[in-house]
Amino acid sequence: MGFTLDVEKFRDAVVELIRRTSTDLPEDVLAAMEAAREREKDGSPAKSVLGFMLKNAYTARENSTPICQDTGTNIYLITIPEGVSLRKIESAIVDATRMATGKSYLRPNAVDPVTGENTGDNTGTMAPYLHFDEWDEPAIRVQLALKGGGCENVSDQYKLPDSRLKAGRNLDGVYKCIIDAINTAQGLGCAPGVVGIGIGGDRATGMIIAKKQLFRKLTDTNPDPELATMEARLYRDLNELGIGPMGFGGNTTVLGVKIGTAHRLPASFFVSIAYMCWADRHRSMVFKENEVSYD
Repeated sequence: MGFTLDVEKFRDAVVELIRRTSTDLPEDVLAAMEAAREREKDGSPAKSVLGFMLKNAYTARENSTPICQDTGTNIYLITIPEGVSLRKIESAIVDATRMATGKSYLRPNAVDPVTGENTGDNTGTMAPYLHFDEWDEPAIRVQLALKGGGCENVSDQYKLPDSRLKAGRNLDGVYKCIIDAINTAQGLGCAPGVVGIGIGGDRATGMIIAKKQLFRKLTDTNPDPELATMEARLYRDLNELGIGPMGFGGNTTVLGVKIGTAHRLPASFFVSIAYMCWADRHRSMVFKENEVSYD
């Protein structure tokens, strides 16, 4: 079954995807924050902070304005049918990014690391960041995450074994790395956060695997029983650290923990941690020749 790409329609659909991602948190994230607020003590800083976060999120949705002043890096996972031009897809997304920046759905965030100059439209060398896969469907699936600088700055990568943590090359060693990373971050990165974890791979692939976990529903269950058990254990234990929203203390340090894996070299064992702030901005769309659906 063939697929013909209408570049202009696709570009306009991506602009709308950016708007939705920047201004409207997914329902599972809002539900997790509402539940977290109910768990906090009345009159506590944690309950108050979560209340302000939720008010901000609902106001952003109502007014179609960015949830956070830092609209973050634009990270795309794009799944295409066989034969669709990657260059055309990339060009359309770059154009959509410029248009969305002009409409103030995105803040200009692309800075040349050498000159320090901001391009003013969120495009530049490798920006936005695109990752491609292929499937057999006659449609293009686009998943977008907007990851702010604060949460990106507290993301981390460990190499096992780690003598400081007494962490070996096993899942117990991975557990110790995650606890250390979130405890070290404290309230930085705008807790409560979502923790994406990549076990294995090389340094680059491990972090990509970790960031891909941020696109999962907070309510899903890992298909690997051992990883599902570890996700639940980490979610419980991280929330018992007492760091709380924005580091003010409380019962809610993370909203979710998600783990993925990649085969590794015998000599290397990396644990990659992609931390996402409470403004867990991610959305997806499926673009067909005659229709677009958004999630």
